[in-house]
Amino acid sequence: MNKIDIQILENMRKKDLSQFATPDEKAIRFYEEKEDIRPPFFRDIDRIIYSSSYTRYMDKTQVFSYRDNDHISKRMVHVQLVSKIARTIGRALGLNEDLIEAAALGHDLGHVPFGHLGESLLNEISLSVNEGYFNHNIQSVRMLMEIEHSGKGRNLTLQVLDAIMCHNGEFVCKDYMPRKKTQEEFLEEYHKSYEEASIIKKLVPMTLEGCVVRISDMIAYLGRDIDDACALGVFDKKQIPKEIVDVLGLHNRDFINTIIMDVIHHSIGKNCISMSEEIYNTMKALKRFNMEHIYLKANDKEALEEYRQLFQVVFNGCVDDIEKENKEARIYQDFLNYKGADYHNSNSVNRKVIDYIAGMTDHYLLLVYSDYKNNEIG
Repeated sequence: MNKIDIQILENMRKKDLSQFATPDEKAIRFYEEKEDIRPPFFRDIDRIIYSSSYTRYMDKTQVFSYRDNDHISKRMVHVQLVSKIARTIGRALGLNEDLIEAAALGHDLGHVPFGHLGESLLNEISLSVNEGYFNHNIQSVRMLMEIEHSGKGRNLTLQVLDAIMCHNGEFVCKDYMPRKKTQEEFLEEYHKSYEEASIIKKLVPMTLEGCVVRISDMIAYLGRDIDDACALGVFDKKQIPKEIVDVLGLHNRDFINTIIMDVIHHSIGKNCISMSEEIYNTMKALKRFNMEHIYLKANDKEALEEYRQLFQVVFNGCVDDIEKENKEARIYQDFLNYKGADYHNSNSVNRKVIDYIAGMTDHYLLLVYSDYKNNEIG
């Protein structure tokens, strides 16, 4: 980092926020309520970390499932890493750290058990029963708007909900430019995501803080997934191509530090989050490497079919329990009995079951599956 960068950062630290940050007074809630001593985005952090769906992060797969190794990442670790990386960038750029932290900690609340494989399987089911496309980032918003708090939602700010909806770190960009939007435009994108497959790739955050969370999602998982894979003996770090190591280094700490410093350097004083051409191309190369050596090998065909049966058996069993009004079933005891009239009246049987499964931990899904399989045998 050069002297000009350092001087800009020092000048920014003298002020509360940069001119491109989202000030607290711009926070928008869908329903007016009396605020307390906490700034609005700070209050959103509390509502997220005290939610039941946040607690369930602790037993949700990041990449690897069924692995006997306590050092392998779970979803809880990932969101904390995203939060730390995003706040590091946000602090350097003079952005609103409360907004960043809330979005980072809440961005994966809608992730299903068994990671992205589970997400794809629940998407298959959702499409087959005409409930539209299932995407974890949209489900995270749904969790906070329509499922938590007995189905009333947590009334989070528009800016936090939008950052969560648009966080998808699967799509790497060189420049992340925020796009202003109204409540109505946000809701239009949210609802269209169930109907149009292409919408998910076009979502752009409305705030610079949301852009920071989006790039931080990718920074957080690329190197950490390599660490997990190496710990499990999937491959050796020496297999990482030299052209990647020469730019980013060999270890996760090197990846994170190099990319963060590059992003800060190329984003200071701008209303966008940017990175150099070299870092951008290297991140894409690293993502391709991870895809080939980690993500495509995390589950073989046998595991895929095993998980597909697991999800389908649980889905069919839950639908059957609701249609038969089996109030002793887990879906009633652990989920539906805690929802109010508005939730019950505005959602189909299939949607209720999708919400239920999406909120499950890995262990709980296996438990419910075991119940249904034992009943078949009995």
